[in-house]
Amino acid sequence: MIDKPVIVDPGYRMTEHVFDPIECDAIVAQIRRGVDSRGRAGARHLMGIAGVPALASDQRLIELAAEFLGNRPIPYRATLFEKSGKANWLVVWHQDTALPLTSHIESTEWGPWSVKAGVLYAHAPAWALERVVALRVHLDPSIRENGPLRVVPGSHQYGVLPDEEVFAIGRRDASVDCLVGRGGVVAMRPLLLHSSSKVESDLPRRVLHIEYTNRLEIGQGIRLAIA
Repeated sequence: MIDKPVIVDPGYRMTEHVFDPIECDAIVAQIRRGVDSRGRAGARHLMGIAGVPALASDQRLIELAAEFLGNRPIPYRATLFEKSGKANWLVVWHQDTALPLTSHIESTEWGPWSVKAGVLYAHAPAWALERVVALRVHLDPSIRENGPLRVVPGSHQYGVLPDEEVFAIGRRDASVDCLVGRGGVVAMRPLLLHSSSKVESDLPRRVLHIEYTNRLEIGQGIRLAIA
C-alpha cells in the first residue's frame, strides 16, 4: 500500500450558483433537442450539439477551469450523466484515464485502445491527464439521496493506479460527498479517485460533464478529439 499524500491540492472544488434555474432549464432543453439517441445513463459526445460548445466556452466555466490548468482552457468533450429511480446504478471507485484521440499512435504509454460511438479512445499516462480538468455542471441539486459524486481528496497525486490499489485507497482514505445545488459546478482532476452510490429517492441527478485541456496537441503527434 502506498502512503497517503500530503494534501496541498485536493484535486476538486465545489462552486455554488454558477448558473441560475432558468439557465439550467435552457441547457436541459438544448440537450433534449439535440440528442437523437441516449443510453440508460445519459448521452456522450455532446460537443457536436448546438449550444453545447458555446456553453462550454462560457466565461464562468473558462475561469473555473483556468484555476486548474493555468492558461486559457479549451473544452473538448461533453457528456450527460443522468441518474434517477428509473435509471439507477452504482459507480465503484475509479479514475478517469481514457482520452478521445484523433488517431492511433504507437506508444507503450498509451492503451488499451477502444472505440466508443465512433470515437477512438486510449487510456493515457499521468502526464497527459494532468493537462485535463472536468467541470460538472449540476442541472439538478446533488443531495445524499440521489447518488452524489464521492471523492478522495488529494488522491490524484498517486498517479495512474491499478484497480486493486484504487479499491484499497477507497476503503482506507477519507472521502467527501460533493453536495451542490442546482446550477453549481464541481471541478475535478481526472486522476482523483471517485465513485457514487445508487439513487435512494425519485429525485433525478442530471450532470453535464465538460472536459477541458490547456492544449489539444497534448503531446508530440498526439491530438485530443473534439467529442
